[in-house]
Amino acid sequence: MTEKKSRTTGVYLETLVDALKIEELRGNYNPEALIAEVTADSRRCAPGTLFVATRGVNVDSHRFVPSAIAAGAEVIVVEEIPVDTPENILFIRVSDSREALGLLASRFYGDPSESLILVGVTGTNGKTTIATLLYEMARMRGLKAGLLSTVVNIVDTEAVAAEHTTPDAVQLNALLRRMVDAGCTFAAMEVSSHAADQHRIAGLDFDGAIFTNLTRDHLDYHKTFADYLKAKQSFFDMLKPHAFALTNIDDRNGDIIVQNTTAKRYTYSCRSLADFMAKPVEERLDGTLVDFNGKEVETMFVGRFNVANLAAVYGASVLLGYPADEVLVDMSRLVPVAGRFQPFRSASGITAIVDYAHTPDALINVLDTISELVPDGTRVITVCGAGGNRDHGKRPLMAKAAAERSDLVILTSDNPRHEDPEAIIADMLAGLKDDEKEKTLSIVDRSEAIGRAAAEARTGDVILIAGKGHETEQVIGDVAYHFDDREEICRFLGITNR
Repeated sequence: MTEKKSRTTGVYLETLVDALKIEELRGNYNPEALIAEVTADSRRCAPGTLFVATRGVNVDSHRFVPSAIAAGAEVIVVEEIPVDTPENILFIRVSDSREALGLLASRFYGDPSESLILVGVTGTNGKTTIATLLYEMARMRGLKAGLLSTVVNIVDTEAVAAEHTTPDAVQLNALLRRMVDAGCTFAAMEVSSHAADQHRIAGLDFDGAIFTNLTRDHLDYHKTFADYLKAKQSFFDMLKPHAFALTNIDDRNGDIIVQNTTAKRYTYSCRSLADFMAKPVEERLDGTLVDFNGKEVETMFVGRFNVANLAAVYGASVLLGYPADEVLVDMSRLVPVAGRFQPFRSASGITAIVDYAHTPDALINVLDTISELVPDGTRVITVCGAGGNRDHGKRPLMAKAAAERSDLVILTSDNPRHEDPEAIIADMLAGLKDDEKEKTLSIVDRSEAIGRAAAEARTGDVILIAGKGHETEQVIGDVAYHFDDREEICRFLGITNR
């Protein structure tokens, strides 16, 4: 229906209600009432606010309905209507209020995704790189574009700080509206499993979706790998027939993830016959010569995992209608994303690599890449940890992956949050054999751990600092302290020109 909205007065209630799957309306329904804000935070409520009570992982905000009403909210969306309902309040009952929040947020901001070519990227590893490179590819085509990523959100050329892989539904649509108002015609975004499961992307009109891979991660939230897969798959299930679904068939879940989608299916691969193929021809520490569907291109990316990322970017770009030959030229101009296999070299000949690898599979990929690209006999020193209040099961697997592929391992803190960092390290050590423990140090202070790695390194050695990548904070308790792995290793190695 035609949107009825004034940027200063709000949106007519009937416009918002039309977006919902309503099970019951109870109370004072005035279709011409103006809604000035949609929120799931009762602390933001005021007259003119529509409050959505959601059931979260830790908090059921239905208990904040009285507070929302006391603050002035007169329209409340719930999954269960309270026994006592004031006559002047409209209650709207839905089966899933988190989905309703997404639908309402999209409608409130004028369905901005419908005015954009929107491509989402999901999977365990590679999301940030692929989304960022798609943004850059659009810019190279002369388009105004937006980006929603773990590292940063960008509206045309304006950077906006990112707090989560995918913002909540209201923030997300507000950012998409800013993109449209700024003249953007394309947007690339990471779609996390949390965002899909929590319906933060409900109501969005995606023109394309990319699946990268699926390995163990976020099981503190999803509990089982099957549920993790189901969350990722739900993103493809919501796609419309006009969209494309581009999947990595080198991953064993590549076919499963798209089995129910109504979107047009395409494949990419580094090993098998696919619609879009990318194979490394020559690999070095400063780049890779890649064969894309029979045409060789020199790229600035390192590692076979990055070749897979480039295959996805190549495929998506062609599916977006960019001329294939021009896409290949642009691929040669792309530069790696900050904190993703980012190298630093000291005057004494020590190479340090900072990478975001924080899952066993990602750590294996990075260490295997290093092994493939350096001369035999090169010593590898790995600094890594595991996040607090997250999946405990991956901790011993992380340590095992590092110990099997490194000459020296230094286990340390990585956002311990509310856990004892020594207990986290103990969980990691539990995955090691006695001989592996002999080449493993435990240093709780991350700065001290990086300093020890630098002190142990000799000319020709490679230091991998894994887990935080682009991050510039270390979260201890409820406090985020400034901490940047790149700054630390450069300081200890005496590198001044980064």
